[in-house]
Amino acid sequence: MPLIECTLIEGYDAPTRRLVCERITDAACSAIGASPEFVIVTVKEVAPENYMRGRSQKKPAAAPKQPDQIVRAFLAAMEKRALDEAAGWLADDAKLIFPGGLSFSHPDQLVAWAKTRYQSVSKTIESMETAFEGESASVFCFGTLQGTWLNGESFTDIRFIDRFAIRGGKITEQQVWNDLAENKHQP
Repeated sequence: MPLIECTLIEGYDAPTRRLVCERITDAACSAIGASPEFVIVTVKEVAPENYMRGRSQKKPAAAPKQPDQIVRAFLAAMEKRALDEAAGWLADDAKLIFPGGLSFSHPDQLVAWAKTRYQSVSKTIESMETAFEGESASVFCFGTLQGTWLNGESFTDIRFIDRFAIRGGKITEQQVWNDLAENKHQP
């Protein structure tokens, strides 16, 4: 039963401290095979005046937006066609890779291509899972698609899974897989 103590500078809010504890628990579970109920994580807070690094006192930085929040914000912007807002979540060299190996670097390109396939599309997200490696994260988002084909017919319950690579608070890559081509009602 591991007992892991984490020391933070005072000033992080309760949700951030909880997230730190959850992530430490997950790391312990994956590294040593412990069940979550046997991992004990404690947070000790130190007053800023009692914390020094590099010969200077520090204040806590604001917690960054979490990778799943970045993905949700990007997808919401895409769905409402706020393309500049969506582009703001992308790294300068981002790649958006869709079925068939089609690759786009900007939401404008993606929407232009999509207009040749359907009038509208939206996602119902069933789950998001995030994996971390150093300063990078992968977010797997899956659920179903619904929308309207070019001929006005609607479609629903089309499976999808997206994998997003996140680094520095930006999406560097989106890979998309879905069953749109398998839909029997496609015109």
